[in-house]
Order: sequence, then C-alpha cells, then structure tokens
Amino acid sequence: MDSTATDRFDTSRFEASRNRLASLAYRLLGSATDAEDAVQDAFLHWQAADRQLIKVPEAWLTKVVTNLCLDRLRSAHARRERTAGAWLPEPLLDSDPMLGPADTFEQRESVSLAVLTLVERLSPLERAVYVLREAFSYSHAETAEILDITESASQQHLHRARRHITAARRGGGEVDPASARRIVEEFLAAASSGHTERLVALLTDDVIAISDGAGLTEKLLRYDTPQRVAAIARGGFKSTPAKQRLAGGPSAVHFALVNGAPAMLFVVGDQVVGAVTFDIAGGKIAMVRGIAAPARLVRLTEAWRKHGPDTPLISQW
Repeated sequence: MDSTATDRFDTSRFEASRNRLASLAYRLLGSATDAEDAVQDAFLHWQAADRQLIKVPEAWLTKVVTNLCLDRLRSAHARRERTAGAWLPEPLLDSDPMLGPADTFEQRESVSLAVLTLVERLSPLERAVYVLREAFSYSHAETAEILDITESASQQHLHRARRHITAARRGGGEVDPASARRIVEEFLAAASSGHTERLVALLTDDVIAISDGAGLTEKLLRYDTPQRVAAIARGGFKSTPAKQRLAGGPSAVHFALVNGAPAMLFVVGDQVVGAVTFDIAGGKIAMVRGIAAPARLVRLTEAWRKHGPDTPLISQW
C-alpha cells in the first residue's frame, strides 16, 4: 500500500470513531464547539503519530481526546469562564449524533443539561471517570489506563462523582414525549394567559429558573420560588416590538426534545434564536433554563435546519 493509500485508510479509521469521540468530548466539556475543536486536535495528533505502532486505535484516540479535554478544563481561560457564573451547557437537538451513545438510561442521563451542569462541580478527573464509566462503560482498569491513574483511584473518583451528582440531582427521571409535550403546552398557555396561579400550579415548590440573558449579561440570571419564576415567565413570554427586534423578527415557537428534555424553540426563519428547556420531577417543572446567547445555539440551529417541518405551538410570537 503506497503512502497516499495508507493516509486514506488511516483517515477512514479516524472518521469511523469521530462521532464517538465527539460524544465523549461533549460530555466532558459541555460545549459542542469545544468538543469539535478537541476532536480536530486529536486528528492532528493521529496524523503526526507513527500509526503502525498503535495497536488499538479506538483506545489510543479515546485517551488522546480525554486528555485534550482535561487540558482544556484545567486551563486558566476555562476556569475563569466556568467560575464567572455565566456558563451553561450548549443545548443539542435530540437527533444530534453528538448525544450518543443513548442505549441505557445512564447514557442518556449523562448528556442531559441537568447532569452536564452538575459535573461542573466535579474535579476534572472525577468528571472524566464518571463519563468514561457511566456513558461509555469502560472498566476501572481501562479508565485507569486512559487517565494514567490507579484502579483504586478510578473507583474513588467514581464514588465521589456519583455521590455529588445524586445529592444535587433535581429531576425525576425520563419523561415520555407525549407527557413532555403536554407539560410544555400547559406552561406556554399559562405563561401567555397572564394567570400566575395557573403557572405556579405547574411548578415544584423548589423550582429554579436560569437565563443566560441572551448573552447580554456577564452572569446568569437566577430566580427561585414558584411565585418569582411565574412572574418572570409571564413577563418573558409577553411578545413586544423590542423583543422582536432583538430576535430579528417575529418568532415561531416549536416544541422539541433537547438533550432528552422537553423544550420550546423560538425560531425566526430557519434560525433558532432561543431555547427554553424544562427539567421535570413528579409531573411538575423543577428547572427552567432560558438559553439565547447566539454562540450557544449554532449547532442546534444547524440540526434544526435538517429537521422536518412541524406545526408550531405558536406561529407568530
């Protein structure tokens, strides 16, 4: 095999792993953009390596991507960004291959916005062990090899990670699509009606709402208590000329599943300009996230453009 044919063969081997590597990087970083960058950096490492010495390409690439992500998490820039109070995970449409694998509940939960947010409280190593074990089912021996730690350390990191996430988890498991849509429709109807009591009845007693302020604020906007969240929702879902100008025109409001959770997408033309996601517990809304910073919606918009047309909940908002 000549060198050109060898390069094509080796490139095809990398491409066969690209989606899995991107899914790993997304779970570790919470950002599709950063995940894509990490995978591209791994490709450069792959091209520069003596590939004849790499016995198991999948294991080698997993180790490279994991450590590239850990380097990013430990960087001064990442620490500033993630501790400044302005960080939220990047939402992805449920059809996005970056959300895979999704065969088990643990795999699907590991990519939920709730868990992606909670892993921010973990150390980089705890996060890596949690993702490798829960989402990709690596053994402790394999995880230890990837991270250059002992099996005992891998077990300890996983125990701490599970304990922290279990203690802070607010959601109540998975919601079937029909129930998810019903909850979103009820929330939208209540928010649009102006009746605070109807909204409060849909919320848990310890509900929290978080907004990125469309990227216009340095820190996340946070609201608690059902009454405050209901008041914010009423004001937020009232369409005004100023909001339409900010969005680029009147929006259509669509139901969607985002990272496995029910959501409303605000769409102008074929551009997603806002996403509101919901965590459900006991049939009520426990968490509302408003995401409208353009940088967080790039990949979601790309996926939406490939999405088949559906009937919006509101055709013009």
